[in-house]
Amino acid sequence: MTCAELLIRLLHERHGVDTVFGIPGVHTVELYRGLDGVGVRHITPRHEQGAGFMADGYARASGRPGVCLIITGPGMTNIATAMGQALADSIPMLVISSVNRRDTLGRGQGRLHELPSQQQTLAGVARFSHTLLDPAALPEVLARAFAVFGSARPGPVHIEIPIDLFAAAVEPPANWQAPRLYRPAPDPDGLALAADWLREAQRPLVLLGGGCVDAPEAARALIERLDAPCATTINAKGLLGRGSCDRHPLDLGANTSLPAVRELAQAADVILAVGTELGETDYDVVFDGGFALNGRLIRVDIDPEQLARNQSTALGLVGDAGRTLKMLLEHFPQPLSRDGVGRTRAVHEALALESDPAFMPFVPLFATLREVLPEAILVGDSTAPVYAGNHLVSQPAPRRFFNASTGYGTLGYGLPAALGAALAKPELPVVALVGDGGIMFTLSELATAIEERLPVVILLWHNAGYEEIRRYMDAHEVPRLGVDIQAPDFQRLAAGFGCAAVKVDTPDGLAQALGTRSTQPLLIEIDAHHWQRQFSTS
Repeated sequence: MTCAELLIRLLHERHGVDTVFGIPGVHTVELYRGLDGVGVRHITPRHEQGAGFMADGYARASGRPGVCLIITGPGMTNIATAMGQALADSIPMLVISSVNRRDTLGRGQGRLHELPSQQQTLAGVARFSHTLLDPAALPEVLARAFAVFGSARPGPVHIEIPIDLFAAAVEPPANWQAPRLYRPAPDPDGLALAADWLREAQRPLVLLGGGCVDAPEAARALIERLDAPCATTINAKGLLGRGSCDRHPLDLGANTSLPAVRELAQAADVILAVGTELGETDYDVVFDGGFALNGRLIRVDIDPEQLARNQSTALGLVGDAGRTLKMLLEHFPQPLSRDGVGRTRAVHEALALESDPAFMPFVPLFATLREVLPEAILVGDSTAPVYAGNHLVSQPAPRRFFNASTGYGTLGYGLPAALGAALAKPELPVVALVGDGGIMFTLSELATAIEERLPVVILLWHNAGYEEIRRYMDAHEVPRLGVDIQAPDFQRLAAGFGCAAVKVDTPDGLAQALGTRSTQPLLIEIDAHHWQRQFSTS
């Protein structure tokens, strides 16, 4: 078979890929010959950045790598932003691209789509970037990529194939079965010492990050045995599930940037941090450097370098987060008692998020979503409802709340990532939380939503420009330049795509609109200023 045919067969039959995202081009048409009739669904976005965000949303919702087929040169520079977001959040994404012929690489001859070094350009936003020079090496290179996804800290992997190799004849492998890979486990002695410290602690605290999302049962069981308050990052929302008052009684939420949680963290004598970078956009979104840990910090991460970043580690364990939680649980056959529920309740009473003027307008918004679509996956851009939702929202399960406000922090993520989530989890409703500024980055993906008949709700928060930057400029006495941008008529624009659209400005109107969901996408436009005036205390 040809190298292109072998690539698709390996993806599907060895590595279980059933969906790919890409825009055909003259350099990649041979891949499409290989795609025909093999059982892999091809989704055509309207921009390569959209392809990358769709693959990201697909991976976050499903736990499986998102796969993209991308054209040489501009296709790769277009997808680089999406790869940067996936790299920052450790999301498994395989980007397969074409590149110019082997005999022209690096020669600067002005060939179509030529870059001085495409591989070097993309290496900075990938776990690794590889140029395939021998088609016989393709099974090995793909296996390396899926080893990163399954047994190391995941992220984007880029494999580029020279266009003269796509049609090259290659012998298929004798064995089509993928290797069975296991994730690393922590050192038993270190684990025992960590258990001793946690057992002796008087004021323990647990911090759980996105690395834990595949082990929600172990995470819940461990914090209950430890009787310890637990803060989760944004990517770990839903890990502890919901309790009688909408959240688990030991769940502090993603509120480590707020004073009451910071005080609890500073007073903790032993802190267990699992699968979290302890990074700025989860622990210091006010950007004042005020998140401090004074107690003994136990860190668990699949990436050993993470054990030395951001906070001073007293005990570091290299291992998969889920395996470590399960192994650590065995050290606590009986629950301890340290008034964890009482400590957590006191923090929430001090936070009083629902009566905080900064969050009050968004409380009825998320209450309506929870009432009408309690199982929905919420996918967000960088926009005001998302910033509030990071603090307010509790989800019943992991992989149901993610957005681009953390890590790389790109705009234009929400809509295409929501489409990827809907493709990965068609049995669940999906809501994209976007602003009138951010949606313009990838608005063209409405066409993809219509074409694929994806019943995504696009909740458009219309505040007439870049409100977050406006407020930042005002706070720093900078003239408002470039932020009061003109928006289109989104109702007519949606209709032009063939998308149903409606305007609302009250919770009742939102509930009624959500009740009209069908098998097609629905754009619900919220007049932000009118909505906020109803719930303002001023």
